This record gives sequence, C-alpha cells and structure tokens, in this order.
Amino acid sequence: MPEAGVVPGSPRKKTIAAGPKKAAAGTRAKKPKTEASELDRLQKIIVTSLDDDKAENIVTMDLAGKAMFCDRMVIASGLADRQITAMAQHLSEKLKEAGLKRVQIEGMGGSDWVLIDAGDIVIHLFKPDARTMYALEKMWGEDLDEAV
Repeated sequence: MPEAGVVPGSPRKKTIAAGPKKAAAGTRAKKPKTEASELDRLQKIIVTSLDDDKAENIVTMDLAGKAMFCDRMVIASGLADRQITAMAQHLSEKLKEAGLKRVQIEGMGGSDWVLIDAGDIVIHLFKPDARTMYALEKMWGEDLDEAV
C-alpha cells in the first residue's frame, strides 16, 4: 500500500498533479514601456516612411489603456503586393536605423495584409479590400470608448 501523500507515477505525472508553481512576488519580468516622446518619434518615422512610399489612408490610433500588446497602431493601404512589400521593407530598415533591435514582419510575400511588430507600435499594411473586410479602425477606434 502506497504511503499517504505520495503521488504514484512518473515525474511528469507528479508535476501535473502538483499544479502550477507560484511565482515569487515581483519575479515576473515585465516588458519595459517606451516613453511617449519616443513613441511620438517612432510614429513620425513610420508615418513619414509610409507617406514617402505613397501609402493611402494612413490612420494612427492611440491604444494606451485599451490594448496590452501595444500603445499605438498605424494602419495604411497599398494598391499592389509589390508596393506593400516595399513599404514593409522600408519601414523595417528605417526602424532599425532608429534604434529598434527587433522588428518582426508577418505576411510578406504576396499577402493582402502585412503586420509589422515594432514593439509598442504595431503597423498594419492592407490592400483596400482586406482593410474593409477586417475593419480594424472600427474594432480599435473611438467607437470602442463610446460603447463602454
């Protein structure tokens, strides 16, 4: 007969039976937030780059307090795959020149939607039809504040 309080089975089963470990207070690493003046500087670089590449309908949104994944969002449209790819490449280069170490790009290579993660600023580049379909401006726009 097994002893009381001893969980039979493999180490994996014992770990599962024990449940999640509690983190010590204050040990969870938090992502440092970028200051507003730095966000303004990066946003200006982004908008200027998009404007130079003839992006259409450039919209910027302040999501501070609304979203946990970023503080700002920039949405723009391009008419062709090549234009959207070029806009994404130029943004990546300019953001790295501005001091951002990690700029991640998703959806390059013939997609209707390219997402650029620049830390506290997320950039969405759409073809017009995809932009209408996903309607991010409505999802994250000022109407959200009024509904709450």
